[in-house]
Amino acid sequence: MTGLAVRVGPILTPDPSRVIVKLFVPGEDAAQTRTRAAALIERITLLGHDEATDMLQQTLRRYGGRHHDLESTFAHHYDLVRHRIPRDIDLPLLARLLVGAYFSHEYAVEAAALCNPSMAPHPDQSGLGPEQFRVVISMRQIGEGHLSSIGFATAVLGPGTDLTVSDRRGPLTTGRRLDTRHRRDTLAAGLTDDEYDNEVSATVLRSLPEHFDDHDLERALACLPADLLTRTTTQTTLERLRRATGFEYAVTFPADVPLDRMVLWPSTAAESNGMEDARLVRVSDGDGNSGYRATYTAYDGRHVRSHMLTSDDLSNFDATPLHGPAAVNKGMALFPRPVGGRTLALCRSDGETIGLTTLDGHNRWQQAVPLHIPHRAWELIQTGNCGSPIETAYGWLVITHGVGPMREYVIGAILLDLDHPHQVISELPGPLLTPDATEREGYVPNVVYSCGGLVHAGALWLPYGAGDTRIGFAHVQLTALIGAMRRRPGHAALSVG
Repeated sequence: MTGLAVRVGPILTPDPSRVIVKLFVPGEDAAQTRTRAAALIERITLLGHDEATDMLQQTLRRYGGRHHDLESTFAHHYDLVRHRIPRDIDLPLLARLLVGAYFSHEYAVEAAALCNPSMAPHPDQSGLGPEQFRVVISMRQIGEGHLSSIGFATAVLGPGTDLTVSDRRGPLTTGRRLDTRHRRDTLAAGLTDDEYDNEVSATVLRSLPEHFDDHDLERALACLPADLLTRTTTQTTLERLRRATGFEYAVTFPADVPLDRMVLWPSTAAESNGMEDARLVRVSDGDGNSGYRATYTAYDGRHVRSHMLTSDDLSNFDATPLHGPAAVNKGMALFPRPVGGRTLALCRSDGETIGLTTLDGHNRWQQAVPLHIPHRAWELIQTGNCGSPIETAYGWLVITHGVGPMREYVIGAILLDLDHPHQVISELPGPLLTPDATEREGYVPNVVYSCGGLVHAGALWLPYGAGDTRIGFAHVQLTALIGAMRRRPGHAALSVG
């Protein structure tokens, strides 16, 4: 398919100046039996007033412009370590902020790599010229220790093949984590997945309202009958109930912080080693309501699970795990609207085949129906989606990835029937995009990979990661793409015009 997709626009490379502030506890990351925190706090409190004042002011001058509300971060970090300060010592504000500063460090969120982007319509389309369209790009950011987070960029498409990415400079923020209300059916689905469907969990679920908070859960646990408390499995079930609800949270960002400066940072044990490969899509429910969803991979260092971000406006996000047989692996991608009254998603639950899954009435993603198995030379190791299906007049356009010899990742495409998406109408016989000579080297060599594109002005716009290191953009006329596809047996040839 040489010449079908054209590379356009700039290349986004990792920027080590994009930093956040994290808690730092001296000695905690070393092979020691205790941290050095208490001794450090003692040394800080022995500083004279003038020296302490000078050090705090110097620190704020050097780092204040690089971060959003740095003093509040120092105050928060002080609160996290204040248990190490003797109760009879009441530190003044200056000393508390200085303690917080010593227990802080910068982390470059994309120092190692920037990759695996997806693209969705931006909520603000004001101030644009003819044929222009503003989009939001989600990205996987990788920093020290291979720790992944989700970041964003804003770009304008058009006119023609023009693509302009907005300036991403400025202080980043991870937002403020909030407790969220939980859904009873989501909790029940998770307990089924983990085989904790027993008398204790059933009793708790019966006593919870359809939507509940952490206090409701604790009240339900406190009211368990005594004869259930004596069962040998009760304590592990109670721990699992608390752990399951702890995987759900909300994040909010200040109204004056642009998308380019927001970072969705791992916030639960399930995400402790990273949030990876967000597939962002704008969805509608069929009743005129719309919002944003992003399925992503939560990684705890041993296990991967599919989780989802939900947002109305891309300034407030709710994070929840996904459940059911189809959610046990990476790479789920939601359809942007219900099809035939069903909520659908693409998945790769077996690790190598693109499948179609349906959300049932118990909030569980059902066993996938195989759609596309590896059968061409360039995808024999595995195939999967490169983002949510894109609705076109010809059918649901699914951008795919395939893995071939030397673990080379390339990008392809298939087309699903609009009304019966379990039917593959046609497919590209060859790759749409392969790593070129400038894209082979990187954090992971020989990879081009996307988490989602969109159609604008009659063309597919596709952001993609190259070498798992940097991000490029490709453009292909939709009619040319559809025209290059080969129909599957039993389906009529497509009319393109």
